[in-house]
Amino acid sequence: MTRTYDDIINLPHHVSATRARMTAIDRAAQFSPFAAFTSYDAAIRETARLTDERIELDEYRKGALSDRLQTIADRIKEHPEIEITYFQPDVKKNGGAYVTTISKVKKIDKYEGVIIMTDGTVIPIDEIISIDGQIFKTMYDG
Repeated sequence: MTRTYDDIINLPHHVSATRARMTAIDRAAQFSPFAAFTSYDAAIRETARLTDERIELDEYRKGALSDRLQTIADRIKEHPEIEITYFQPDVKKNGGAYVTTISKVKKIDKYEGVIIMTDGTVIPIDEIISIDGQIFKTMYDG
């Protein structure tokens, strides 16, 4: 009685004369999982990421911020440390995030419309919603 494959079971392993032998790592790679939907997962995460809407300031609030900027400009040589909260637009979707930074003011560039901090942070003046710091407390307390 013959068993299945008896006719080929003892034949020598075929070695190609035209193709190089595949390395073990390349052989294993052909069986690794295929992630066809990696960009889909990234798109789902991006869609789920929440953003804030920009707050529109009224004229009173804009005037108060302008006064505070003028106070900082008057005392710019002191490099006052202030806390600024501003809107940072999202580069990928509508909205953005409100960021608060505490640093010393290096320069107010009215031409470019930005405040440059000593740590290198550049803040667009039009995106600022609040400015606070010791410079204002001593001014109003005193």
